[in-house]
Amino acid sequence: MEINKENRKWLEDLHLSHPVVIAGPCSAETQEQVLEIAHALKDTDVSYFRAGIWKPRTRPGMFEGVGALGLRWLQQVKEETGLKTATEVANRDHVKLALEHDIDMLWIGARSTVSPFIVQEIADALKGTDKTVLVKNPVNPDLALWLGAIERLLRADIKNLGVIHRGFSTYEKTKYRNIPEWQLVIELQNKFPDLPLICDPSHITGKRELIFDVSQTALDLNFNGLMIETHCTPDKAWSDASQQITPKRLIQIMNDLRVRKTSFAEESFSYQLNTLRSHIDLIDDQLLALLKKRMLLSDEIGKLKKTHNVAILQSQRWYEILQKATSEGDRDGLSEEFVIQIFKAIHQESINRQEKIVKEK
Repeated sequence: MEINKENRKWLEDLHLSHPVVIAGPCSAETQEQVLEIAHALKDTDVSYFRAGIWKPRTRPGMFEGVGALGLRWLQQVKEETGLKTATEVANRDHVKLALEHDIDMLWIGARSTVSPFIVQEIADALKGTDKTVLVKNPVNPDLALWLGAIERLLRADIKNLGVIHRGFSTYEKTKYRNIPEWQLVIELQNKFPDLPLICDPSHITGKRELIFDVSQTALDLNFNGLMIETHCTPDKAWSDASQQITPKRLIQIMNDLRVRKTSFAEESFSYQLNTLRSHIDLIDDQLLALLKKRMLLSDEIGKLKKTHNVAILQSQRWYEILQKATSEGDRDGLSEEFVIQIFKAIHQESINRQEKIVKEK
C-alpha cells in the first residue's frame, strides 16, 4: 500500500509557514494545570495541544494518568483557546472515548506499535475516521514493525496519517534517553516520502537541555514538525519531569530554530545539498560513537595483556585484521589505500592506549 498526498492533507490544511508544533504536558494532572499550560501556549506557533490521559508505565504503582476525566479538560482547552487537541490511545476503549470527546489527533505509542494485535484493534476502532492518526516508532529499532502499523491504518481507510520519531530503547549508556537511530528514519522517509514525519525530542533526549539540538537536527532532515512536552512547572511534573520545558523556553526554541526555505532555486541545489550534508553529519556521529566503543574494547584487551604479561603488538592478529578489511572494502568499492590508512590510524591509536595502560602502576 502507498502513502499519497491525500494522507497528508491534515498537515496542508493547517496552512503553516513553519513546521507544525504539538506541545503540552506529558500527563494531564489537574484541570487547573492543563488549562494554565494551554493558555500559555494559546498565542504561539503551537498548533496542537497534547496531554497524556492514559499513561503506560513500565512498573505498576506509578502515576498512570487521570483517565477519561482528562478528556473533558481537553475539550475545555479547545473551547477556551481554539487549540486542536491530541492524546495517546492504546486500545479500542481509548479510541471510542477520544472520538466521543472530539479529540483532533490520536497517536499510537511506542509500546503499542510493537504489537500487531494492539495496532489492529486500534485501526479497527478508527476505521474511516477523518481524525489525524500518528504512529510512534516501536521501542526497538524494527522498521518492519513501524511499517506494519502504518499499513494496518491504511487498510482501515485512515485518511490523515503521520508518524512520530521518539527514538529507540537501548541498554547502552548514551547521552540520550532513547537513541535517535536517524538512519532508520531516513529509510522510512525513502519508502514513504509523502508521509508527514514528526520528531519527539522530549522522549529522544530525556533531558530538556538537549531538546533544541535534536529539534534542529530533525528540521535539517526535513521533518514536518515537532512534539515537545511542555509544563509551567516542569520540575514538579508527575511524570517525566526532566524532559519537559516551560512555555517560555518552548517559544524561545521555536524562535531560534533554523527552518529551511523551500524555493525552487534552493530545492534544485542548496536544499538537496544541505540534506545530503545532514545525512553525512549523522553518519559521522555514528562513526565516532563506534570508534569510541572500539577503543574501550582495546582498553580491556590492554588490561588483559598487562595481567598476563603479553606483548602489546600481535603481528599475526594485525595482519588478519588488515586482510579482512581490505577484502571487504574492495567488495564495497573502497580503495585498498583508503582502507589501509584508516585501519592503520585505528590500530596505532589502540596500541597507544594499550601502552599507556601497561605503563600504569
